[in-house]
Amino acid sequence: MRIDQWVPALHWGDAIGDAARLMRDAFRRWGHQAEIYALEIDAALEREGRPFAAFRAGAADDVVILHYALVSPLTQALIEHRGRRVLLHHSVTPPEFFAGVDDELARICALGRSQLPLLSKHVDLALAVSEFDRAELLAAGFTRTGVVPLLLDFARYRQAPNPVLTRLLGDGLVNLLFVGRVSPNKRHDDLIRVAAYWKRCIGADVRLLLVGKLPRQRAYFDALQRLFYDNGLTPAEVVFAGHVSHDELLAYYRGAHVFLSMSEHEGFGAPLIEAMLTDVPVLAYRAAAVGETLGDAGVQFSGKRLDEIAEMAERLARDQSLRNDVIQGQRTRLAAFDPAAVEARLRRCLEDL
Repeated sequence: MRIDQWVPALHWGDAIGDAARLMRDAFRRWGHQAEIYALEIDAALEREGRPFAAFRAGAADDVVILHYALVSPLTQALIEHRGRRVLLHHSVTPPEFFAGVDDELARICALGRSQLPLLSKHVDLALAVSEFDRAELLAAGFTRTGVVPLLLDFARYRQAPNPVLTRLLGDGLVNLLFVGRVSPNKRHDDLIRVAAYWKRCIGADVRLLLVGKLPRQRAYFDALQRLFYDNGLTPAEVVFAGHVSHDELLAYYRGAHVFLSMSEHEGFGAPLIEAMLTDVPVLAYRAAAVGETLGDAGVQFSGKRLDEIAEMAERLARDQSLRNDVIQGQRTRLAAFDPAAVEARLRRCLEDL
């Protein structure tokens, strides 16, 4: 049996693409033929995927899995496909986050959310990476659903970090880290406000590290830069690192004292898992799927009192006993996302098709 995956784009360092590659490897270990087909493939991943134009349907019992995170021609292709069809929903960011910031992206997100129900009568199974996303599937009319968390390679986070960056980050400052694309729903503006409160009311030893792809619209990035300048911060204290290599990512995690998330929409939140894997205490706004992903782990808050958030971040950074307790709870939580456990859930779902 073939189990092929369709993704709109196979990008290096993208959580969905990384998960698709791990799933393909699992399918092959189970004895299936398996490939990934994409409309766009990064040059560095040319051997990991095939152009979607090369896809050819196989036998009636072969399976196609569409990773759904944005609107693309793959939606109609899945509707027209004859064979067993599975949707894996990764959530589409609500368009209102982009209104007035990136109107084209707002339009794309609105279209992606409106097209999801079109698939409800054309798939044999709809999976989501969280119960939060599964609720969206049910609201869109899907009847046969399940949850399979995002598959991550835990071993990659035990690799050596970039040594030069590790030394640079170990200069005595307190490093507050967030990982995720620079996007309005991630609320980098609130992260900047927390860092500004820290510098103003706690001490001048804080540095905010923001790792993730920069926005399409320069005006939004410029507005964030103006915000930190207006709040008395400098580029040395608010570092937009952009998209980084894996060893650099590990250095940022290993050098972080606290992982701080103010995001207001996460369909899963892979960086939360990455932070727990690298023993960084997590302090997170409990929105969308964040609370579900963390479970009882980390320190979570439901209101954005910047003073209380900054003061808790300082406690997590300086109080070794508290840090140890939080880290131990996070290590316990990681069992829910162990690759073997996630693969077992995925296998059961596909065997029940």
